[in-house]
Amino acid sequence: MERINPPRLVIAGLSGDSGKTLVSLGLISYFANRGIDVSGFKKGPDYIDALWIASASGKPARNLDTFLMSRRVVYSSFIKHSRNEGLSIIEGNRGLYDGIGVDGVHSTAELAKLLKAPIILVLNITKTTRTVAAIIKGCMDFDPEVNIAGVILNRVGGDRHKRVVAEAVAKYTNIPVVGAIPKIKSDTLIPGRHLGLITPQEYPLIKQAIDEAERIVRNYVNIDGLETISRNTALMEAPKMEYKSEVTIGNGLRIGYFKDSAFTFYYPENLELLGDNGAELIPISSMDDNSLPDIDALYIGGGFPEMHSERIANNNSLMISVRKGAECGLPIYAECGGLIYLSQALISGSNQIPMAGVLPIKVKMFSKPKGHGYSRLLTDGENPYFQKGAELRGHEFHYTTVVEGNDKCTTIFKVEKGTGCFDGRDGIIKRNVLALYTHLHALGASGWMDGFIKAADRFHREKKRFGRDTIKKSKFEEKYKKMGV
Repeated sequence: MERINPPRLVIAGLSGDSGKTLVSLGLISYFANRGIDVSGFKKGPDYIDALWIASASGKPARNLDTFLMSRRVVYSSFIKHSRNEGLSIIEGNRGLYDGIGVDGVHSTAELAKLLKAPIILVLNITKTTRTVAAIIKGCMDFDPEVNIAGVILNRVGGDRHKRVVAEAVAKYTNIPVVGAIPKIKSDTLIPGRHLGLITPQEYPLIKQAIDEAERIVRNYVNIDGLETISRNTALMEAPKMEYKSEVTIGNGLRIGYFKDSAFTFYYPENLELLGDNGAELIPISSMDDNSLPDIDALYIGGGFPEMHSERIANNNSLMISVRKGAECGLPIYAECGGLIYLSQALISGSNQIPMAGVLPIKVKMFSKPKGHGYSRLLTDGENPYFQKGAELRGHEFHYTTVVEGNDKCTTIFKVEKGTGCFDGRDGIIKRNVLALYTHLHALGASGWMDGFIKAADRFHREKKRFGRDTIKKSKFEEKYKKMGV
């Protein structure tokens, strides 16, 4: 087994909104613009921060989450996508020690220990001085195995504020202060909304925002010091990659997926594994394409359809095409935003916006989350994608919920942790359509990719046998009617 030592840093904080994303984006952009091969990672299931990291680095950002996938798979994924001659930046989430339960399982600190990575702690020091040193000291003593290698002070009030805090940190912790960022008002830095930051695909000032983050880091952070810390790391063992599936039937299959500013929540590996197994991926715009192309399956990820509901609803011809495909047995797998798209209508305030009408449900938008956090599902219903008894881990974050039609639905998942669609259930099934609020990561969801490709392959063969528009007459369709789905 090869031993390697990729330069790496974990950018952590004490809570959300500490400045982790600003620092991560600025560093990634700085190194990328200077020709250094920088890889970006996001700890946890977050899609939006990962999309911003990808925009700054120019390559997909990988999510590292020991709840969604095993520690071995997280470790292997990092090794696969890190760079010995470049630099890996891993943005943490929430507070350094925040995880599941009192033991903090799956925290940023635990990930840093797994990857033997030094931590740069970003601290919002508004209206505090010497106490900052006590906080850092507490983080050091809380788990001595955690390597806090540097501190970046954020929202510094002025030179005196910076000096007092830096002297206290030096005296009581011996941790170097490698940056001091003042309070900054900017018209271009990334705005937020109900699920966190706005996605880069929806933000017209994306380049200016990343350039501004880089300027801030360049002016107020000791980048050379950080680079030195990133290279002063322990050796890692490089295991053999084990991501190849036994499925070999993907060749010749065409899998469509919604790709536009409304639907952006896809883990890179989910799409890559479908392509690696021979499927051709066909991007489709929910707002601009008038009909589905000739495809063998459709994947509708999450995103913000509620922010683009009028444009989506105005593209009625595509909705008709999707509905017709579903009636003919087209495999459709949809997560969260995809579930909204497949519903009868989205209720927002006093408005009721028509959706594709594939499922007999209506969903409503609320001002507070209706489901937020990790989820665990048990497959207990017949379906074309997962074996009965399969246990799945994922996450959910949605402000909508099903408010009409749940009595007309068949579901396939018992929710053992989380919220799901309704009544402790998730995964609405109808023919070959499966829609759920839970997001799954292909590296951790056993059987997802295999089941999706096999469903697409069955449909492909039925098309060849019966013709594209007559599949509902086939025995394949009858099989699932007998299941009651």
